[in-house]
Amino acid sequence: MINLILFDDDQWSAFLPLTFTRPISELRLGLFTIREKWENHLSGKASYITRDYLSKKYPIQIKNENTVINSRLIPTKKMTKLIRHLELNEALLFNDILLAAKMGESQFARLIENKEIEELRGVDISKSTDTVNLIKRITDIFRLNGAEIENDFAWIDHASTGTLAGSNTLLGEGKIYIGPGARIEASTLNTTNGPVYIGQNAEIMEGSHIRGPFVLHDNAVVKMGAKIYGGTTIGPWSKVGGELNNVVIQAYSNKAHDGFLGNAVLGEWCNLGADTNNSNLKNNYAEVKLWDYAQDKFTATGLQFCGLVMGDHSKSAINQMFNTGTVVGVNANIFGSGFPRNFVPSYSWGGNHGFSTYRLDKTFDAAESMMARRQQTLTDEDKIILEHVFHQTAKYRTWEV
Repeated sequence: MINLILFDDDQWSAFLPLTFTRPISELRLGLFTIREKWENHLSGKASYITRDYLSKKYPIQIKNENTVINSRLIPTKKMTKLIRHLELNEALLFNDILLAAKMGESQFARLIENKEIEELRGVDISKSTDTVNLIKRITDIFRLNGAEIENDFAWIDHASTGTLAGSNTLLGEGKIYIGPGARIEASTLNTTNGPVYIGQNAEIMEGSHIRGPFVLHDNAVVKMGAKIYGGTTIGPWSKVGGELNNVVIQAYSNKAHDGFLGNAVLGEWCNLGADTNNSNLKNNYAEVKLWDYAQDKFTATGLQFCGLVMGDHSKSAINQMFNTGTVVGVNANIFGSGFPRNFVPSYSWGGNHGFSTYRLDKTFDAAESMMARRQQTLTDEDKIILEHVFHQTAKYRTWEV
């Protein structure tokens, strides 16, 4: 089995706030996380090179031979073939970006000791633009999601597909996967524009309308009467309802009630209260700007449709409204009438009327209560990460100064 090591490069901050709490390779895009994609494509087992404070939860495993891959790189058939044929101490470069390399254990030992490593033989593939699929910023997660669902379907064991109950309506002749124990009743599944994946023990309640490409992961639930459009991935143990369009939910998060969520990415352990809505299109149809942690300012996205990006453990109260292109950090608790600002820092408590700081001990209490409902625990490793994020993001909580 190939030993894979996925490394976060200097563009890690382009995927904040989601990468505050995980390496880039643990982002879900399509059916799989980036790590799972590479494990499938290269028949390997992956570990990580990431930020120091994340490394205890996401450690590195070094062996005699190691295939090192940029975490932002999404597999293609041509890229997979190139990486498979790498020789020891050989690297693939794209416009001076390191894409992948094969390195021996001694190379890593020298790196750890802060010594100069043996020079890698670089293979420049800058002209092979059809080979290289690099994600560049957080909006790529929802923007590329539909295409990645299509690509990931090649790695599904179709032999284990379950059956669709007679009370449902199936439209189109596209691919569909129904996992063991999945429950779907009196709903419409439309595969005309893309495949539909229903994971093990997942449930779609009656009266729901689903259009592919769509993924409902293991143990996730679609509530009664939901309307879900294509390019949407609902991660494991999540619950959704109302109307969704081109949404990626990483895992363990809930948008379980009426309200619209579109062109959005939610992290883990988020909860959107009943009738929470986000705008994904400006009234003047102009290009959307989004808070950019890498540049500490709002920057143009090149997108006309862009909704909500929310980090882990953040919550909204009932009837909450989010403006077009809103970024919410980690462990924010948002409530009250009106629209909050388009950038809500981590550990914010409040809304349009103003914010105070959400105390670290209180966030731990809330996380432990929420996670217990899914038979999960907040580990000491998790607490170390969240405490680091609390201090790291203090500069954005301007009311503390």
